Amino acid sequence: MAASLLRRDKKATAAHLKADLNRTDNSSGLRQLQELLDNVLNPEKPAADTEALDWCKYLLAGGDGFEEFCKTVRSYDNATLCGLVWTANFVAYRCRTCGISPCMSLCAECFNNGDHTGHDFNMFRSQAGGACDCGDSNVMRESGFCRRHRLKTGENVPLVPHDLLLMSEMVLPRFIISIIQYLRDGYTEPESATDRDLQKVLQQLEPQISFLEELTKMGGAMRTVLTKILTNQQTFKELSVGQEENVYAKRSYEKYLLALKNSGLVSVEEKGSAGAGPGAADSLAGAGALSLLGAAAAASPDEENKEEDQDGGQCLGQRKRVKLSSSTKDPSIMDTLKHKCFLEELLFWTIKYEFPQKMVTFLLNMLPDQDYKITFTKTFVQHYAFIMKTLMKSHESDTMSNRIVHISVQLFSNEELARHVTEECQLLDIMVTVLLYMMESCLIKSELQDEENNRHVVVNCGEALLKNNTYWPLVSDFINILSHQSVAKRFLEDHSLLMLWMSFVSFFQGMNLNKRELNEHVEFESQTYYAAFAAELEACAQPMWGLLTHCKVKETQEYTKTVVRYCLETLQIWFDAIGFVDEPAPNQVTFHLPLHRYYAMFLSKAVKCQGLDLDSLLPDQEMLMKIMVHPLQIQACLSEIHSNMWVRNGLQIKGQAMTYVQSHFCNSMIDPDIFLLQVCASRLDPDYFISSVFERFKVVDLLTMASQHQNTVLDAEQERPMLEGALTFLVILCSLRIHMGMTDDEILRAEMVSQLCMNDRTHSSLLDLIPENPNPKSGIVPGSCSFEEMLSAVADFKAPVFEPGGSMQQGMYTPKAEVWEKEFDPIMVILRTVYRRDVQSAMDRYSAFLKQSGIHTGNPWPPYKERTPLHPCYRGLVRLLHCKTLHIVIFTLLYKIWMDHQNMSEHVLCMVLYLVELGLDNHMQEDKEDEEPCIEEHCHDSWFPGTSLLSNLHHVIHFVRVRVPETAPEVEKKRERERERETPPSTSAESSSFGQNLREAQLFSLVAERRRKFQEIINRSSHEASQAVRPKSSSRWHPPGSPPQLVTEILEIRESMLSLLVKLHQKLSAKQNSLSPSWLEEADPAHHAHGDGITAIERILAKAASRSRHSKRCLQEICGRVCPPVTAKKNSPGDKKSMDKEERRQRARERQQKLLAEFASRQKSFMETAMDVESPEAEAAMDVGSAEPLDSEVLYDCVICGQSGPSTEDRPTGLVVLLQASSVLGHRCRSDEAKRLPTSDEEQIFPEDTCGATNDVRLALMQRYFKDSSCLQSVSIGWDGGVYVQTCGHTLHIDCHKSYMESLRNDQVLQGFSVDKGEFTCPLCRQFANSVLPCKPGRGTEAGAWHTPSNKSPATLVKEVGDLQEELGIFPTESNLTKEMESVIKDIKNATQKKYMDYGKNPGSPDNDFLFMYSVARTNLELELVHRGGNLCSGGASAAAKRSCLNQLFHVLAMHMRLYSIDSAYNPWTRLTQLTQNRESEYGHEERPEVPMLFRDVPSLLIIFVLTMPQPLRKEHFTCIVKVLYTLQYTQALAALSVKFSPEERLAWSNTVAAKKNMPNSEKTWETLLSHVISELTKARGVYESRPEESMLSSSVWSPQSIEFTLQQFCLPFLRLSCLLQHHLYGDNLPGCLVEEEFSLLVGCVGLLPGSAESSSSMNSATCLEWNINPFELLSQWCSELISLAGAPSQQAMTLLVQDPQWAAPRLLQLPDNYNTIFQYYHRKSCSVCNKTPKDPALCLVCGAFVCLKGLCCKQQGICECVLHSQHCGAATGIFLLINASVIIIIRGHRFCLWGSVYLDAHGEEDRDLRRGKPLFLCEERYRVLEQQWVSHTFDHINKRWGPHYNGL
Repeated sequence: MAASLLRRDKKATAAHLKADLNRTDNSSGLRQLQELLDNVLNPEKPAADTEALDWCKYLLAGGDGFEEFCKTVRSYDNATLCGLVWTANFVAYRCRTCGISPCMSLCAECFNNGDHTGHDFNMFRSQAGGACDCGDSNVMRESGFCRRHRLKTGENVPLVPHDLLLMSEMVLPRFIISIIQYLRDGYTEPESATDRDLQKVLQQLEPQISFLEELTKMGGAMRTVLTKILTNQQTFKELSVGQEENVYAKRSYEKYLLALKNSGLVSVEEKGSAGAGPGAADSLAGAGALSLLGAAAAASPDEENKEEDQDGGQCLGQRKRVKLSSSTKDPSIMDTLKHKCFLEELLFWTIKYEFPQKMVTFLLNMLPDQDYKITFTKTFVQHYAFIMKTLMKSHESDTMSNRIVHISVQLFSNEELARHVTEECQLLDIMVTVLLYMMESCLIKSELQDEENNRHVVVNCGEALLKNNTYWPLVSDFINILSHQSVAKRFLEDHSLLMLWMSFVSFFQGMNLNKRELNEHVEFESQTYYAAFAAELEACAQPMWGLLTHCKVKETQEYTKTVVRYCLETLQIWFDAIGFVDEPAPNQVTFHLPLHRYYAMFLSKAVKCQGLDLDSLLPDQEMLMKIMVHPLQIQACLSEIHSNMWVRNGLQIKGQAMTYVQSHFCNSMIDPDIFLLQVCASRLDPDYFISSVFERFKVVDLLTMASQHQNTVLDAEQERPMLEGALTFLVILCSLRIHMGMTDDEILRAEMVSQLCMNDRTHSSLLDLIPENPNPKSGIVPGSCSFEEMLSAVADFKAPVFEPGGSMQQGMYTPKAEVWEKEFDPIMVILRTVYRRDVQSAMDRYSAFLKQSGIHTGNPWPPYKERTPLHPCYRGLVRLLHCKTLHIVIFTLLYKIWMDHQNMSEHVLCMVLYLVELGLDNHMQEDKEDEEPCIEEHCHDSWFPGTSLLSNLHHVIHFVRVRVPETAPEVEKKRERERERETPPSTSAESSSFGQNLREAQLFSLVAERRRKFQEIINRSSHEASQAVRPKSSSRWHPPGSPPQLVTEILEIRESMLSLLVKLHQKLSAKQNSLSPSWLEEADPAHHAHGDGITAIERILAKAASRSRHSKRCLQEICGRVCPPVTAKKNSPGDKKSMDKEERRQRARERQQKLLAEFASRQKSFMETAMDVESPEAEAAMDVGSAEPLDSEVLYDCVICGQSGPSTEDRPTGLVVLLQASSVLGHRCRSDEAKRLPTSDEEQIFPEDTCGATNDVRLALMQRYFKDSSCLQSVSIGWDGGVYVQTCGHTLHIDCHKSYMESLRNDQVLQGFSVDKGEFTCPLCRQFANSVLPCKPGRGTEAGAWHTPSNKSPATLVKEVGDLQEELGIFPTESNLTKEMESVIKDIKNATQKKYMDYGKNPGSPDNDFLFMYSVARTNLELELVHRGGNLCSGGASAAAKRSCLNQLFHVLAMHMRLYSIDSAYNPWTRLTQLTQNRESEYGHEERPEVPMLFRDVPSLLIIFVLTMPQPLRKEHFTCIVKVLYTLQYTQALAALSVKFSPEERLAWSNTVAAKKNMPNSEKTWETLLSHVISELTKARGVYESRPEESMLSSSVWSPQSIEFTLQQFCLPFLRLSCLLQHHLYGDNLPGCLVEEEFSLLVGCVGLLPGSAESSSSMNSATCLEWNINPFELLSQWCSELISLAGAPSQQAMTLLVQDPQWAAPRLLQLPDNYNTIFQYYHRKSCSVCNKTPKDPALCLVCGAFVCLKGLCCKQQGICECVLHSQHCGAATGIFLLINASVIIIIRGHRFCLWGSVYLDAHGEEDRDLRRGKPLFLCEERYRVLEQQWVSHTFDHINKRWGPHYNGL
């Protein structure tokens, strides 16, 4: 039966079967279908057989064509979602204004059809793939839907007819099971086969899976059917296991079970719990907290060995992995799977095959179907653990990660769905368990603290899992679901989960431990820190921020309490595990303390948002002391790293210190750390805290009154930076308010100000530099001031400036003046700087501001800034500033600075004063006063009476006992005193007082103090403590051979802090009595806000006096008795040194300023003379040698040897020139409007109307009809690929140049140019060049004799010119000069491509050469005209002329062209000036005629004549040539004009004027001449015929004025060139004029008009004609040349008559304003050569060609398309816009450079590579700069960064 069906026509069979199945009794139909399918879909056939697919298509369609069927099904599409699925690199959009979920994305079509004006959106390149969310109100707001999905068109679709999809329901299950069977068959475990086999299986299945994908695209109706099939458990059971008789199905099912087993999974039946649902995981609550630290069961033994072998090779060989014993955690999450429907097994195989793209796309395409979405999400969650296991084993983990996230982000971004799965499938349990399982695979023993007995385990950052970020898909899913409030709440309510999570976080606590290298430098710098920081940020911090967003209100207090409780428990466990008692291990640091940071951030939130009381969340004092240790250790190590104490650990340790404070990390790392330390400081004993700080920073030994000390832990040069570090840290600790009472807006403002103060910033870099989480920039958080508003409040926008020749600048934001004045906060800057130089930069900018606004001129100190008040919970922090320990330190340091002890610095003083001022501004509550006496007893030997800074300021300390080395100066002094003592004391009183003081003298040891306090806190009984601990600090053991013994000495001080401050004031101001007693009365604190140290001290003293009457009295006393600093010090040279130091520094600074100013002015004058590229306006006529007196030889300076002299035959001098081929002229068009870049398929650019194309056509046409040699002298070439010569104006001896080139050749430095190609940079101005143009010996341009006009008659001159041309070229004698000239000619020829030189029939012939040579002259003249703006109205020696080398170039060309003499028979001069007989008889008719005079290009003739006549040419001869040629040009103008007339007009003109012919002077009116031309040309057939369409156009009547105007315009180009040529040859000036007067002016210049002529604009052009013979006969002769041509075929040749010599200036294409217009059209456009979409498409901005950058598809002879195009379109200069990067690259010859972008965003910034994806707009100024550089050929000079492209672009 089936066999007979198979043989029949597929379409008929399908129709027949469908009819059968539609009957009520369809059993026979069913049977037939099943048999047919058994045969067609026989799984034993190879998968690649397409027959089966064809059958399926026909069966589904049930007798219709498949295409028809698709259409019909589509018409029933009821989808309301877009759901378009895309893969990596697709360009999509994200709109933050419309998005509810941060992952929301839209396809370009939905985005462009929605209304997002004014929204915060950007375009992005998808990394992992995605799907369009348009229409899904769970993910985005409905206002953002596009038109199609907003109308919900899907809802009113009619019901699907029953029979349409009947066949699909029957056939598809069989089709799907056949795919599954192929997948089962093809899968082999990786051990037995290489992974390529999997790819092969997939390739064979490609058509089948594509077919499924096609079905999903048919719309909702088909998706419903597919969902039914994929989720139907009954069908799956029947088909998957297979019926009894089907052996194949049975075997296939066994393969499937085996695959499950090999995956380490068991099917649920095998467990004997068949009843359990999919992944039936019992809640994890039963698991004890600690046992969870061990999670995974140990791997099977063979696997374990294998893993260890792999690791052995790496650097972590010596560190064994720790395997944790199996725990009581429910294993079913990790290793149970049961498949009950097709969908589940399909997903299983998708995972097994590592997520093939096609399968992923198919599974995602189904998502718009709601039922499917829910089932699929559950299935995905059920397979979650298996997915991660597969991911960990995969070799392609990157690709696989992307594909996983591609799926999961679609499922988990939807809150509804996420909540559903969390409740039903334990999603959270699964995720946390899987994360734990994953990290457990790479644990090692922690070596922190107690290496031997450490029980803590941490992740090993060297493992691939962390190094390659393999965990990110998991973590990103976790972060994604925690962003939903309902899910996060479930997480926070589930204690067992929280406990699990904390144990997960503890794996990262203390990872990547650094041990300080003390001896050798490390051999191998490990880069594991990248992995460590990334892991903490992604796996710990981001989930933390996610949870914190849901703990913002009072109602969520309980959550915070729970988290804090678990944090503390886990921390306690951690301290026990690492064996921590009270001191951290020395020389170790880890930057990773996620548990501390969780604790800190939840504390901060609790106090700030939830109104919880801080004390209720804090542990006991002992725990606080432990918690404080590690964060403090990090702060001290930061200081050590910056003090170069860790240099032996390599650069990576600096990298860690920078990353720790860097903007993306700081708010998850350093900020919580400092906050935690602030909390500890506010709750612990302040003396204990302060002494801990100085001990951690290792500067305890330094804090002594003695002038010398021994430091056992620091080298001398490290003491100062460490002390500065400790003090700076204390200042930050006391003044930072980020978590201590600032609002979010204030934080954002402070962050922004500190970043802007360091440097002006672009908008994007500012967004990037401001820490993200506490202040989301998206502005979604209600109540927070948005980023933009804040920015405009604190900064001014500086629009990008353009210096021609300068670099392209971006739009920058710079702080407003009042910000500098009131808000600049150096402390915040120090906290936020990654590089220390940024702090300096901020200070420099600050001082520049003060100077500019006249507030302060010297070197200012960092300003002191008032702080926001502390939150009441943290008031305890102030006690730090009011504790005796700190006061003793301050006192000691003030004293040391005053005494000039070593290792003190301005920064130390600055920080000390900052602390004093903070103390004055934050006083303790006054009610403390009565407690003072009780503290007295165990006071530190009574240094200070109490703890209040105010009262301690004026407390005088008389004597101090210090421990000093025996060699110290103090000991010497004592001995001296004792010698004096031997004489009896003068009064007993004195001696007794001295003795009594000895008993009072204080000795203070920070270490002892700290230990004492510690004991006190632990024992809680001060009584025991006072007996137990009172160690003498001398009890330190000295190793043998140690430095000199310490002895105790007593110093006489008799100072208070106030008196020391006054003395420091004197010292800084270098005046004896800098403060008069009355000073306080006048003091005004406001004036003291900005200034240096002197101002700072005055400010502090004023504050102290105003806060306390006692201080005021003491101050007045001190100022009154002003005593000079200790006399003993005065005469010591050291003191003098320090006094003069400032002065000397000042002088040095002034000297330096002076030198710099001088240097700058020199440089400026050099730039003005040399580098004119920068300013085309600067007019300074420096024509080479024009300033010389008339008769002397021109002298040239050689810039290499510096000698000055003439250029001679033997030792010629040359100009440094750059020769480059140019097609700028060829790209000119007729119209002034630039062509538009096409941005749709309708628009096109036609290149036919450009100057280059027109001239090519013209020459080709001539060559068809006329003699080749004559053609080659009738036009110029070089419009495309002509050689342009430019110079910087510097000269050098040619032999010097050769040796210079040699030295460059031997110089191995990488230059941006190729010396072998003759390239070099001018030795003086460094301008790029590639040749030297020899200067001709002899006099300057204005050679007197050649200038004097003679009074010869025109006829004689004409004769003379003719004779001069007849003269044979005298070959110059061989000399160095001629050799050089020849080599330059060679260079000129090499500068362009062969195709731009050979236009003749036989390439390389002299004629061809001749054409090329005079065209070089033409190109350079024309280009100079273009540079002057297309006319000579501006007059003067313009900048271009100033450094023009045309004069030299002409001489070189002329010398070369004299070698060719023009055959006199063909000399055009005779035909211009004499009437000749018809020479037809002279040569046979077989040869083609010469080009008629009326067809010839007049400027070309001018250049030919000038170049071929003997040099130098007399000016009268030059004028004569111009006059004669003007007559020809004028006649051509008349002829061209007459062709434009309508026949009637022609008739009218010729009749009216015929009568006037005999009037006198008639040859000087255009009317008579015009009529003569018309009558003559009418004889020539073909001139006026066959142009009906044109006469129709010119319906406008020609008035005499318009005719005159047209004639003038026609002759202008010739006049301009003649004038310019005359200017260069004879040095004549070019006067400027108005545009209207240009004609009359030029005519006068070239001498066509006698001087008396009126120069009004009503000038008659014909009056300038000078005829040497009867004009009418001459005209008739020229016209008759056309008559002889008038044969039929030459009709085309007549078009040569109508040439328009006028061209508009060259322009680049006109670009659209919005970049998106270009991007959307071109980024998907396919390449014309290979029809693929190029990876890097590019556009030529000159002609609009679309090319592949670096595309291998379009390579020809090893040259890529951009380079090819640049040669073809711009003669090796190309300007390309890279579509995907928005930047422009320039190709010049063999080099290229990135030019920058002409599209900027709203903030004036480029967006290279479209990374930010913000809308970009055309910046007109930049585009003009680009065009200007193209036209003026200055790319080489202005752009500095060139590199070779090796033909690979």
